[in-house]
Amino acid sequence: MFEEAQYFAPVAKREDGSVTVELASSHPGFADAVYRERRNAIAALALNYRLGDPIPHAEYTEEEHRVWALVSRELAVKHQVYAIREFLDAADRLGLPKDRIPQLQEVGDLLEPITGFRYLPAAGLVPLREFYGVLADGLFYSTQYIRHHSVPFYTPEPDIIHEVIGHANTLASPRFAELYRLAGRAARRVESEDALQFISKVFWFTLEFGVMREGSELKAYGAGILSSYGEIEEFRGMDIRPMDLKAMGTTQYDITKYQDVLFEAASFDQLEDVVGSFWATCDDDSIARIVSAG
Repeated sequence: MFEEAQYFAPVAKREDGSVTVELASSHPGFADAVYRERRNAIAALALNYRLGDPIPHAEYTEEEHRVWALVSRELAVKHQVYAIREFLDAADRLGLPKDRIPQLQEVGDLLEPITGFRYLPAAGLVPLREFYGVLADGLFYSTQYIRHHSVPFYTPEPDIIHEVIGHANTLASPRFAELYRLAGRAARRVESEDALQFISKVFWFTLEFGVMREGSELKAYGAGILSSYGEIEEFRGMDIRPMDLKAMGTTQYDITKYQDVLFEAASFDQLEDVVGSFWATCDDDSIARIVSAG
């Protein structure tokens, strides 16, 4: 599985303090020694970070800044066609740099006055309970590395383009930010791993890969779609189903390919009423009842 596709590359910290990001042989940067060394250094920044400190500055090459500028420009064009108005207004409000990769500290400094959210650096995969739990505090874990320059429109793992163009723009909307916080509170409230998985799947099919009816058109609001150069062109051709908590919380998905099943919100109000209310009130027992309902 690791060689076929990745979600997060494993990160190992050695006894001597060195950090190694284990890239699969199929990864575009596998044979690039300079890129791998920089990935190791960026992962070390996150591993050594202490909550409350300024986020360490990540070094990027001019080539990597060009990747950001290219993808940012192309996605902005696609957003005008495919993104919901709430996302477009939030992106205008946030005002991310278009010609260079922003530092996570800078992204948090832009976000905090708008919705109170700030970023935390992540070296790689963050455990579910921790990743979702800190959302309740207005914190969002993000990687700092960027995809390899040889394939600017593809990444086998979530990079800073996904985490910032997808999620930070979304988090600049007070309505979306409240949904993120509600998801975090729900993750902290439940005790069982099954209930936590259910909450994470609802998050996946909404705030990561959600679509919404806006007027007569189907638009995207999920950060996973809105940060993917290819997927944003394909989502309207997928199996689009009505929003349903049980279905979203129990449907299996493959993180390594385009999502072929998506759930449609009839409006932002419905998203808040159905998903927001669920996260605001759910506990282990209520989730068990949803799963067992006929």
